[in-house]
Amino acid sequence: MGILATRLAGFVLPLMLAACAGEGPGSMTFTGDRGTTDQPYPANYKPELLAFMKTYLNNPVGVKEAVLAEPVQRTVGGRLRYITCLRYNAKDSDGYYRGQRERAVLYVDARLDRIVEDASEVCAGAVYAPFPELEKMTR
Repeated sequence: MGILATRLAGFVLPLMLAACAGEGPGSMTFTGDRGTTDQPYPANYKPELLAFMKTYLNNPVGVKEAVLAEPVQRTVGGRLRYITCLRYNAKDSDGYYRGQRERAVLYVDARLDRIVEDASEVCAGAVYAPFPELEKMTR
């Protein structure tokens, strides 16, 4: 039983720690949060977002229907953050389009912090503009 318990702990502990890292389902955090409420505007949000999306998408080539909203301040998880909302239609790993997805991108200290996959509430009322740079991505 000792070996089984050790193996189980080695498997379960990383999962528990990963669950604590985000602020909810479908979130992934990349920077530390100092709890600052006065956040600077993310001036380089487009290049940072493009660099991230190149790794986030299974296939960054051939993205269609890409639109992006300018960063605005919203309260997310009880904290004031700059967010930008993104909609796109990307191919899955099998090469088929999955349909349009909406994501919220949160910024902390003017840097991309996390992507929220369930963005319907956070992005309600967002004003989108074409985002051709996402559609022109290569591997």
